[in-house]
Amino acid sequence: MKKLTSILLITVFIMTITGCGTSQPSQPVVKKLDTVNISYVKLPLNVPSIVEKKLELFEKEFAKDNTKVAFPEITEGPKMTAALASGSLNFCNALGGTSAILAAANGLDIKIIGMYSRAPKAFVIMAKNPAIKTVADLNGRTVAGPKGTILHQLLLASLKQQGLAGDAVKFVNMGIPQGVTAMMSGDADAALVAGPAVPKAIEAGGRVIATGEGLLDATIVIAVEGKFLQENQDTVKRYMKVHQQSLAYMKDHPEEVYRIAAAETGISVEDVQKMYGWYDFNPAITDSDIKDLEKTQEFLVQNGLLTQKVEIKKLIKDMSKEI
Repeated sequence: MKKLTSILLITVFIMTITGCGTSQPSQPVVKKLDTVNISYVKLPLNVPSIVEKKLELFEKEFAKDNTKVAFPEITEGPKMTAALASGSLNFCNALGGTSAILAAANGLDIKIIGMYSRAPKAFVIMAKNPAIKTVADLNGRTVAGPKGTILHQLLLASLKQQGLAGDAVKFVNMGIPQGVTAMMSGDADAALVAGPAVPKAIEAGGRVIATGEGLLDATIVIAVEGKFLQENQDTVKRYMKVHQQSLAYMKDHPEEVYRIAAAETGISVEDVQKMYGWYDFNPAITDSDIKDLEKTQEFLVQNGLLTQKVEIKKLIKDMSKEI
């Protein structure tokens, strides 16, 4: 009898520690964050980020549990996703859709938790030569701009719309400021330009010959790493709550916001007001946004920048609806 009782006790103990013999999914350990790291990208005209930082909205929210907030200025998409992968960055605030897709294709468990902006009018093709009036006039000419970006995508989509292939132009890979300089000096016939560089180039004699309107949405996203989202859902929800607070402030105090953005970017208040209307900052992820990301992926594949596709919908976790 004593032997039987011992066996029963051992069996109960084993069943207790193994969940009664059934496999239970392990629950993620929620870590206390000492610091929340949010990328800060103020250009081309990322007004929500500027408002959040200048009004210390995130600091006020996370001070409730003694969590500090840091704003590393990482402006290049690949560097931003690399920081996300290493854990040194928690939130990609204003990440290009191209960078998000490339990071996912390279194995990063990246989750798009909201849209940052859509601004097709903010991305343009410019020329100075009066003989160049449309994109069709670029046939056989040199175009300067950053490769593998929304602007590069705009160029190829514009050429296709005119019945031209991508190799109809000589594309030279360079940054926006360098491209504008090349255009103004005559070393390039056209330049791919965005943000505050547009009004500055117009003042110097450049002209817009095409925008992204009708061709692409110029999708910029908010993203986190998958494990971080799983372990810190409350933090992510609070982040999105603050982001929406900044959007509400922008709506209620437009004149003040124009002045804050102008002071932070060095753009005139008048140009900020003009450019502000180019942007849609609604954070909700729509079917149209997903389609635009899919178009972006096709662009990357067709131009040899991506070999293995990812399922865009699996990258989406719309936290704007969780608030």
